[in-house]
Amino acid sequence: MAVAGVLHGRIDARRYEANAATRESPWVRRLILGTALSFFALFLLMPLIAVFAEALRKGWLTYVTALSDPDALAAVRLTLLIAAISVPLNLVFGVAAAWSIAKFEFRGKRFLTTLIDLPFSVSPVIAGLIFVLLFGAHGWFGAWLFAHDIKIVFAVPGLVLATVFVTFPFVARELIPLMEAQGREEEEAAVVLGANGFQVFWRVTLPNIKWGLLYGVILCNARAMGEFGAVSVVSGHIRGQTNTLPLHVEILYNEYNFAAAFAVASLLALLALVTLGLKSLVEWKARQHAPVDA
Repeated sequence: MAVAGVLHGRIDARRYEANAATRESPWVRRLILGTALSFFALFLLMPLIAVFAEALRKGWLTYVTALSDPDALAAVRLTLLIAAISVPLNLVFGVAAAWSIAKFEFRGKRFLTTLIDLPFSVSPVIAGLIFVLLFGAHGWFGAWLFAHDIKIVFAVPGLVLATVFVTFPFVARELIPLMEAQGREEEEAAVVLGANGFQVFWRVTLPNIKWGLLYGVILCNARAMGEFGAVSVVSGHIRGQTNTLPLHVEILYNEYNFAAAFAVASLLALLALVTLGLKSLVEWKARQHAPVDA
């Protein structure tokens, strides 16, 4: 059904362009395209070029030295660790939430949908403060955590919690409209034929949502590695222990070590470009499979 909707949208687009009443004149098209390209060059392309130019301005030796610094390597390891924990957690939650909302009717369904959108409406800094108020030394559970020698805030668990909070809508929000558009007919047919719940998910639901699922995971991973506000509040900025890559860039910049700051920032930019490439690949694969699935 989702593929049929995509094909229907392509047909509507062709009809729109073919109709003289709705077709824009060439100069309007050029103006719109030029405006879009100008904004792209000014606000996206030029800053990206500036990051790499500043990172390499003092030569490759300075660049490599900045990236091989023990604190920078620790920030890389911590960033990858947080992403490796938070993305699978959000993958499980996103699939479960999307399945529940799209395939079942239950009391509190709208409330669950609202909760999924909560991180989009709450500032990441506020999210970090929430965890400090809950698990900090003077928070609600601070005394109990201190008595049992459990560290959450200013430690890796706090970073993971903050990252999970700000990233958990991405997978669910990609899957919910897709699964709602597909409907329940195929799953119901599989149940009638004797399939159990696992077989229905593995052989019917998952093949239908695999591209949307992968797309959501890529976006979730990109946000997890680049998150700054929430993790900045709960990290404590302890060098080599609780500094992720974005926090390490901030510290280097505040210390006027601009070459090292831009070098580490270029590493984040490279991760962003890889994410963009994977995103484009997934979209291309989805388009290639759409006519076959239809």
